[in-house]
Parts: sequence; C-alpha cells; structure tokens
Amino acid sequence: MTALPLGWRCRAAVACLVVPIMVNSISFATVVRRLAQRPSKRFVRFDDEDLAGWVTTFLHRLPDPWYPTCLRRAAVLYHLLNRAGRDVRMYLGVQRPDTGEIDAHAWLVLNDEPYLEPSTTDPSQYKVIARFPEESPEDGDEREATLKPKGV
Repeated sequence: MTALPLGWRCRAAVACLVVPIMVNSISFATVVRRLAQRPSKRFVRFDDEDLAGWVTTFLHRLPDPWYPTCLRRAAVLYHLLNRAGRDVRMYLGVQRPDTGEIDAHAWLVLNDEPYLEPSTTDPSQYKVIARFPEESPEDGDEREATLKPKGV
C-alpha cells in the first residue's frame, strides 16, 4: 500500500469537516447532488482502502456532529472517490431485525459489489430504498420510469 498523498489527505480532512454538517442541516437529496458535482474523468492513483481508513480515523477523532455514522462516512467517501475518478454509487437500505426496530445503513457500491465496507456489516441484509446517483429508466429503475414521462 502506498501512503495517501498529502493533497488527498487535505481534501479528505475538509470533506470530513463539511459533509457531516451538510448531512445534518440540508435535505439529503441536495447533499448528494452537491457531492456528485464535477466527478473526475481522470483516475487518480492511490489506495482506496488507505483513503477509507484515513476518513474513518479522522471522523472517529471528531465530536458530534462529526461522529462517524455509516451515512456520514459513506457520504464523505462517495464525494472523494467520485472526485478521484471512481464510479462508485451510494446505497441506503433498511431492515427490521428481531428487535422490531427499523435499522438503516448507508454503503458504497462499485461494480455491483459493496465497496470499502467495514467487515462488521452485511449490506445484503438491507432492503435498498435509495441509490445515488439515481438510476435512469433505461437502467431498469421502474420507479423512475413511472415518475418521469418519456423523453424528459
């Protein structure tokens, strides 16, 4: 593994400070639109696991509202990895375990597989309720197809 370049550590630090505040203060649809702006067409070389570890460690050292929930971690990584040229998606899902309470989870997906997911969580146990970026009707999302007229 190579060390995460200084420039990307600085970007990650800024994202770790700004994105959780956005998640707490504005609609999540707006957050995702802003995080997905200007994805890079150029692939930046660094170890994605190093970035995920760095982000997780940085978030763990901060107080609330930066405390690292899966949503905050996934949102920060979604932004950074898109900016580094990775074609990642962010999924949100829910499950109702035996306790009866609803449990929610956010995770990243690359090539239709969970990506950089901590080993303590199994995303396959969650029913996906949202994907970002949203799929277009031609990608097979029936919900989108019924909400938007063809050609719009």
